[in-house]
Amino acid sequence: MSRQLIHNRWIYRRAVPLLIGSSLVYGTFTHRKPIANDSGGRPWPKTPQSVTQQWASADNHTNTDAGPEQVSTSDTDLKEDDVPLFDADPDGGAWASLSARLSGARSVLSAIQWSQVGDNITDLILPSWAPDLPGYFAKLQRELEMAPGSLADEIWQEAQDPLLNPEIARRAQVRISRELCTEERLFQLRRKVFTTRALAKYLGIPEDDVEPEDVPTIAMCGSGGGLRALVAGTSSYLSAQEAGLYDCVTYTAGVSGSCWLQALYYSTIGKQNYGTLLDHLKRRIGTHIAYPPAALGLLTTAPTNKFLLSGIVEKVKGDPTAEFGLVDVYGVLLAARLFVPRGELGVDSRDLKVSNQQEYLKYGAHPLPIYTAVRHEIPIEEKETDSNKSQQTVSQETKERAKKESWFQWFESTPYELFSEELEAGIPSWSVGRQFHNGVGSVQENGYSVPELRIPFMLGIWGSAFCATLSHYYKEIRPVIKSLVGFGGIDDLLEERNDDLVKVHPIEPAAIPNYVLGLENQLPPTAAKSIFTSDHLELADAGMSNNLPIYPLLRPGRDVDILIAFDASADIKNENWLSVADGYARQRGIKGWPLGAGWPKKNTSDAAAAAKEIDVAEAASPQQAAGKIADARESSRELSASTESPEPENTENDDGSRTDDDDKKELSYCNVWVGTTLERSIASEPPPSKLLNDPSHEWQLMDPNAGIAVIYFPFLPNPDVEGVDPNTSDFMSTWNFIYTPEDIEKVVALARANFRAGEEQVKRTVRAVYERKKERRLKRENDARMRRWRRHLRDGGDHFR
Repeated sequence: MSRQLIHNRWIYRRAVPLLIGSSLVYGTFTHRKPIANDSGGRPWPKTPQSVTQQWASADNHTNTDAGPEQVSTSDTDLKEDDVPLFDADPDGGAWASLSARLSGARSVLSAIQWSQVGDNITDLILPSWAPDLPGYFAKLQRELEMAPGSLADEIWQEAQDPLLNPEIARRAQVRISRELCTEERLFQLRRKVFTTRALAKYLGIPEDDVEPEDVPTIAMCGSGGGLRALVAGTSSYLSAQEAGLYDCVTYTAGVSGSCWLQALYYSTIGKQNYGTLLDHLKRRIGTHIAYPPAALGLLTTAPTNKFLLSGIVEKVKGDPTAEFGLVDVYGVLLAARLFVPRGELGVDSRDLKVSNQQEYLKYGAHPLPIYTAVRHEIPIEEKETDSNKSQQTVSQETKERAKKESWFQWFESTPYELFSEELEAGIPSWSVGRQFHNGVGSVQENGYSVPELRIPFMLGIWGSAFCATLSHYYKEIRPVIKSLVGFGGIDDLLEERNDDLVKVHPIEPAAIPNYVLGLENQLPPTAAKSIFTSDHLELADAGMSNNLPIYPLLRPGRDVDILIAFDASADIKNENWLSVADGYARQRGIKGWPLGAGWPKKNTSDAAAAAKEIDVAEAASPQQAAGKIADARESSRELSASTESPEPENTENDDGSRTDDDDKKELSYCNVWVGTTLERSIASEPPPSKLLNDPSHEWQLMDPNAGIAVIYFPFLPNPDVEGVDPNTSDFMSTWNFIYTPEDIEKVVALARANFRAGEEQVKRTVRAVYERKKERRLKRENDARMRRWRRHLRDGGDHFR
């Protein structure tokens, strides 16, 4: 009897951690009573070492050094000997690790005597679906066995069929250039035809009177914020679509939840209509993404099992050195909830590849979506000398190197290309997921490459805010800690250790194969050296750097005239995401960005702020600029949180421009700034851009030297919509994963009310920029005629004399 009791306790110790893991997210965010034990709620013992070893990750892949070679931009000019062979290991690596984990899970769950659980553990709260877990895992394990005839075997066979996956027969190369790819430049020409027609309709101008050259390039972007950003962004885009504004847009860009929004829009589910997309969300996100019966049911039942598991099989079989971690699981759960239509029978595998979205763009009928992620370049560790150790100091040289190499490196993904502006290198979107060496994509022994990495994994990367550093985590709870009596010392201690906290990611980001291996001598010298030593790129939510995807929209060649930002970020007043772009624009030499746009600073140290901006502008490299931008943002946040500003008086200068006090007012539902293209020296910096909050100020949009116009819609509460406040409504938390149809309707109503409040101002702004571009064109044409006339007089003489 005692032996049986010991055995049962051992089984429970192995089973409970697994149960907690399978329901962690679900249980946390649905406010269910947590699992307790008979020791008064103390945590369960840790998993035995044998189980931990059984679930160990795959061995690290050893990188092979290779010399650089000249890289062509064509994917058809490669000789067979130039293509590196794919490093396959069917009996080990990632697949073996995944199989071992599933086997371990099944063994643990099957060993539990569920009927006796209540008799052996008092006060244990188990959900009704818990006894079904062994069956789910057993079925999932059978489907993922590589035995002939299994689902996994079928998936892997189809992965090597070029008729089903045409990209595997194409040879990929790294494109090294600052310019936009050829496909995007062609898209711009085709999209201009549609935006010209749409602008004429939007502004009420005869279409024949509109010259395509005069049509402003409009970009629209959404913020990060999980499902809140997805629902709020969809609602805001719907308002713009209903007003006719969205049809005038050339680019959309997203971070986190607004990336999910774009991926759904360019699918058979969204049908390129935001009203249709909202109907889909009402049917699907009322259930938590991690609710085990729903998620496991989709993973083990046809046809959704093949739809969702294909990406897993292709990734772990196609990249033996890959890690299949929490972010990947998160992405699959998101896809199961967001990319499976109601009824679950109408799944379409074409929705699961970013490159397939080219189908919706080939005639220019829709804006080009830009998805974003960041790679965190961790500061180098101090290599201590005996002198350093004895004096407990860090050398100045190491400090400078660490400062230089601490930054977030942005990666953008479109249906055409995955690209990094910092690296000035990219690869075709259809080649993401394959290994690259010396700029050339690898192939398997059968002559084919692996299929494109599927969208479920990209969903996880785009929205992996939980992969933030410990420093980011602490910033979220710091206001609460500081408000507690006696906790000020803890805050001071943690702030002193911030340089260490910023290096630690409690949850590892997901990774894709590193496409710049072997290209160190062909990329910019400012590229981080560590990127050439890793066979994978760890990518995470771009919101860790900037919760608005502004940087890709400022990329040279896209020539954005109007940027419309719908910001559903949390704490938007303190996290001034628009102002974060100031340093980037200065360092990159972006002409026309409205410096000083965003929420007003609540401190009186304007001179210090200006000095900080100039310091950023003088950065020697993008990495150094990124570090300075982060410092400036944190300083601004601290001052904003600690300083209150009185309501300023509304005064104007004689020329109609606003005073500094005007700029310190709170922002409204719609806010407009415009930059300048005038070139000035550092010693004569242009003043911060003025907020154009009145029609009498909008003459500045018509100034010949006017630059980029920024239209900013912060997601604020509106008295016209009762019962919803983005700051206080529980269901609008970033960490909420359940939205009822009623919740969605409230968000839609708020987005519409806020858009209506600024709809006329937006139209006036678009018209003003259009008229300004028209005037510039007419002036150029007139100047050209005058030059021709003068040349004619000079060459032929004056016939009237």
